[in-house]
Amino acid sequence: MLSPTLTAGLTSYRIGEALRGLRLKRKMGLVDLGRHSGLSPALLSKLERGRMFPTLPTLLRIALVFDVGLDYFFAASTPRRALGIVRASQRQRFPERLGGRDVAWEFECLDFTATERRMSAYRVQFHYTGARPRPHEHGGAEFVHMLKGRLGLAVDGDEHVLAAGDSIYFDSARPHSYRRLSRGPAVALVVVAP
Repeated sequence: MLSPTLTAGLTSYRIGEALRGLRLKRKMGLVDLGRHSGLSPALLSKLERGRMFPTLPTLLRIALVFDVGLDYFFAASTPRRALGIVRASQRQRFPERLGGRDVAWEFECLDFTATERRMSAYRVQFHYTGARPRPHEHGGAEFVHMLKGRLGLAVDGDEHVLAAGDSIYFDSARPHSYRRLSRGPAVALVVVAP
C-alpha cells in the first residue's frame, strides 16, 4: 500500500486520464487494447480510473501499442508548477549513507510539489558517524543555514564550524563533507541550486 504522499504524487500525473485519452483517440475499446498489450481489460479499466498505478513495464507495454514513449505519460500530461506547498505531514525522511554502513544524515525535501524549481530545499539532520566523513561533490552551489546544533563543514579540506544561526554558501562542485560536532541533534536548512 502506498503512502498518502506517494499516492498524491502519482495521482498528479493523471496517467489514467492520458491512457483513456489515447485509447479513445484511436477508437479502441478496453478489450482491443487488452488484446494488443496482453493486459486484462479489468486491469486497464482500473488504471484508467486511477484505482491502480501501473508499473513501468506495464506502462511501456501500453505505450508501445500507441507508439508513444513513457515521457508522454509524465512530461506531456503534467502541468508545470512554479508554486508548491509542502505540508509537514507530507514530508518523508530519506537516509544518506555515502557508501558506508552508518547513516551520515537524513534529509526531507521541502519543495517537491513545485515541478519547475530553480533550486531544491531540504531539512537535513546530521548524525554522528565515528568515521571521517567522505567528501563528495555535485554541480551547482549550496547554501547551508544551521537551525540547531553545531556542524563541521569541510570544503576543499578546510573545515568551517557552524553553530545555530550561522550560514555558509559555497561552490558544491568542490569536494565537501559534513561532520556533526554537537552532542545533540545538528539540523540545517540546505538549499542546492544547479
